Amino acid sequence: MNPDSTVQRVGIVCPYSWDVPGGVRSHVADLAATLIERGYLVSVLAPTDEPEFLPDFVADGGAPIAVPYNGSIARLSFGIKATRRVRQWIREGNFDVVHIHEPVAPSLSLLACWAGQGPMVATWHSSSDRSRILSAGYYIAQTAMEKIRGRIAVSEQARKTLVEHLGGDAVLIPNGVRVSDFRDQETVSVAGSQSILFLGRIDEPRKGLDVLIGAAPAIIREFPDLKFLIAGPGDSDSFRERIPEELQNNFEFLGSVSDEDKRRVLAHCEVYIAPHTGGESFGIVLAEAMAAGTPVLASNLPAFDRVLQGGSSGMLFTNGDCDDLALKCNDLLANAEMRKELVARASERVLDFDWSTVVDDVVAVYEAVHMPGEKVTEDFRGQVVGRFAGRVVKEEAL
Repeated sequence: MNPDSTVQRVGIVCPYSWDVPGGVRSHVADLAATLIERGYLVSVLAPTDEPEFLPDFVADGGAPIAVPYNGSIARLSFGIKATRRVRQWIREGNFDVVHIHEPVAPSLSLLACWAGQGPMVATWHSSSDRSRILSAGYYIAQTAMEKIRGRIAVSEQARKTLVEHLGGDAVLIPNGVRVSDFRDQETVSVAGSQSILFLGRIDEPRKGLDVLIGAAPAIIREFPDLKFLIAGPGDSDSFRERIPEELQNNFEFLGSVSDEDKRRVLAHCEVYIAPHTGGESFGIVLAEAMAAGTPVLASNLPAFDRVLQGGSSGMLFTNGDCDDLALKCNDLLANAEMRKELVARASERVLDFDWSTVVDDVVAVYEAVHMPGEKVTEDFRGQVVGRFAGRVVKEEAL
């Protein structure tokens, strides 16, 4: 128990399958682990195909199904059985606060909004233009949203999505990363004197693997022994066919990797490349690479630009431009001093996202909504600053 907090029991809802790595799932897992270390009693409800492998703090939210959602294929759980599981979990948990992630996702999150009672907090992660499924979800969720006392957005892009679809406002608290988990990692063993890493769902177009493949010939001309490490779920065979035969040996598809292996492979590579083409609200993997001491080269999406401070904490290339990606990558690979300088600045920047700091802001929201009669709304920034442990994550810092 945490003697310094009026909140003791926290329920967290993750809409996406616990078995599939992803930004929201990683956020929820790290938040839960940090809260537990602080003495809170935490239960996470999440869909899963493998309940026997769940950590002790995760409750089985039912088997997920694959659904096209927000530009991706999400594994979600909904329906009558899922509704019963949500109600039972809330009833038995007797939580002081229920924290729902992606509250309008057609999964356990939206069900928890309907079924939940008492103080509820919601975090928006996604950045998206208007779409039929999102607009329908927000329309359906309008009445349920009235129950939510505290709203959090992980980025300005996520906040904008919330405002445009639902109205109201949210306090900005960025994604967190457990920086210490990424330090002093043993590296994985791969062939090649140097390597660069792509990490993401390889058959999801907006992750930009095609852009990286398009840049590969110009990169390999300068660095013939370079190894491209491609980590993430998806059909690797379809992408191998797009790689010129003479470059096949330069690519290694690692498939899905565990959180532990992700940390090791990040620590191994010379450069982490994020060629995403859109739909990114924050980019937690950028912060993870920064924590691992790996130089970052990312497309100049607004969300990535904010995390990397306009190119100060990582290099940016023109979104979708294979030639610019190749040019910037070659510059980084050829210049060890440049990589060293980026890592030094990134090591300081990533502390802004360390869960040891970010969790204080999340707990401050919990404390505010747990007080009788309190509700965190669009005026939260101005009126509840004192409850943020003396610190508010301001928009400019993102």
